[in-house]
Amino acid sequence: MTDWRNQLRFDPLPLLLSSENESLTYLVRRDLLDEQPGSVELLWQRPEVKRILRRQLDAGAWKYAGGNKHIRSQDDYNQIETYRVLGELVDKHGLNRKHPAIAQAAEYLFSHQTEEGDFARGILGNQYAPYYSAAMMELLIKAGYEADPRIERGFQWLLAIRQKDGGWAIPLRTVGEKFGGVTGWRKTLNSPTINPDSSKPFSHMVTGVVLRAFAAHSKYRSSAEAVAAGNLLASRFFKRDAYPDRQGISFWTGFSYPFWFTDLLSALDSLSLMGFSRHKPQINRALDWFITRQRKDGDWKLHLLRGKDKDFPLWISLAICRVLKRLSPPIISN
Repeated sequence: MTDWRNQLRFDPLPLLLSSENESLTYLVRRDLLDEQPGSVELLWQRPEVKRILRRQLDAGAWKYAGGNKHIRSQDDYNQIETYRVLGELVDKHGLNRKHPAIAQAAEYLFSHQTEEGDFARGILGNQYAPYYSAAMMELLIKAGYEADPRIERGFQWLLAIRQKDGGWAIPLRTVGEKFGGVTGWRKTLNSPTINPDSSKPFSHMVTGVVLRAFAAHSKYRSSAEAVAAGNLLASRFFKRDAYPDRQGISFWTGFSYPFWFTDLLSALDSLSLMGFSRHKPQINRALDWFITRQRKDGDWKLHLLRGKDKDFPLWISLAICRVLKRLSPPIISN
């Protein structure tokens, strides 16, 4: 093996390239082998993509099945489902704003942006949700909306709502707000919007999700604010969060793809896009954690949390390989 694969015990490419999933092998060739495997728009015609698109509502959303309507409205649940489906289409199949379904979904999400600039209002009722807001921005940026002034407003809001230490938290948690059961949730979500106590510490779970939006943006990924927050995030690897939500150390090593909440892989993905180096001890330790868990077939033995796709383990492998490739030392030719 040569280049970035030298740090691995087994070559992951044969297994990845053996997949019958054309979207997966396209991205493997493009992102890991630096090939030009043709127009990404060819993937948009795949049956899997068409099945997803047939479920889109006229308003541009996808309907969330289930949920407790005593806590959230159907439209609030639909925001969550639209975010989830958009991740599938953008991250796995390369759809972007050129496709009318993506343009329609984008306008649906933009329609929920507030005057202040945050997205996803309603998912936590009247409360701020910086992690959902940034996660939606990440996908919109990837889909081609980086230069949209509504995205800029979103970044200005994110920068304004930071904790004093430079990271982010769920504002209602910083003031000790607790909730439980239908009654507690409904009371909290319907209460007036709670501003954060910015003197309280950041949450690495929230900060990790927020940084995905910064990492996706060609300008903001190298901003001083993003780099400072990236250092905070790396300092918390394998540690408990400061707040109750997904607090345990085990959440670092439970993985989803497309990324959902913060885990070790999603954090490394953002930091690698932001220009961080594997020479940073926390990052090197995290990379070693993955390297030692590779199987002989090139796959990884990990705890996978989300995804019904039979190729889910291979998508995780692709994400790991992208990180390893970005964080490898450059090859110096003679």
